[in-house]
This record gives sequence, C-alpha cells and structure tokens, in this order.
Amino acid sequence: MTNLGSFEAKTITGQDQRLAEYLGKVVLVVNTASKCGFTPQFGGLEKLYDNLKDSGLVVLGFPCDQFANQEFDNDAETAEFCQLNYGVSFPMFAKIDVNGRDAHPLYAWLRTEKGGVLGDAIKWNFTKFLVDRQGNVVKRYPPTTPPEAIEDDILALLDQGR
Repeated sequence: MTNLGSFEAKTITGQDQRLAEYLGKVVLVVNTASKCGFTPQFGGLEKLYDNLKDSGLVVLGFPCDQFANQEFDNDAETAEFCQLNYGVSFPMFAKIDVNGRDAHPLYAWLRTEKGGVLGDAIKWNFTKFLVDRQGNVVKRYPPTTPPEAIEDDILALLDQGR
C-alpha cells in the first residue's frame, strides 16, 4: 500500500531524504513559492510548526515554479529568502513540479488521493495536504485556506496519536 513513506525527495540543500522518516508524525505538505500573493502564509506555516512540532507536527515545503514563475531559479536563494523573511525552520525541499508529466511522484500520489474541486491538478501555490501519522492523506486545502484555519484539523490528528 502506498503512503507518504513510499517516497523520497531532495532536500533544499541537495540531500536525498526518505519521507518514511516522517511516519509517526502528522504532516502538512505544501507547494510553496517565494514571490506569490500567498507567500506570507510562510509565517503562518512556521507558527503552526513551531507551536506543534513537539506534539508531532511537521510541515514539509516543496517550492514550485509552475505558477507564473514565482520561485527563485536556485534552491539556495529560496532557502535564504524563506529563512530571512519568515524564519522558516521546517523542512524545505528542492524545487519540483507538482503537475504534468514531470510532476514529482509524491505530488502525483497526493493528487490522486485527494482531488480538488476542479479535478486533481494543483491549481496554485500553497495548496496543502494533511497527512496522518500512518502516512495517509486525510484532507486537501486550497491556497486560500490560511494555515491557522487548519489548526483544529491538525490538533484532532495529533490527539488521535496519543
């Protein structure tokens, strides 16, 4: 059976990372962009992570440049921007595609697990997927959903694991 632990991705600093490391945690997977109208959501994502990481939450950020070229050309610029402007300390990964034939396998799977209102394609930056401790996708949120609006769903999943 496929779950989050079935995938790996390159970290923003270039290391291969098995996502199985995050099994046992509640995971919020987000496709991000540094130059988007939703970019300030980095602040809310960092706040969620900072407040709930000790309870078992991890946020995974996946930069993507498929929507109006709103991401830097290289991962080092993205990492520096996120840290300096939003204090991002949650795990960030190398830039990926989330749609199309070159979509990262993780995103191909996420999209099939929880489609959106208009099909499974990711429509814009900051689409969010909530994954339970067993690595199963529980819910998908559109870019317009601010991170703080997801907190109750996260807390419910964190409570299930106690």
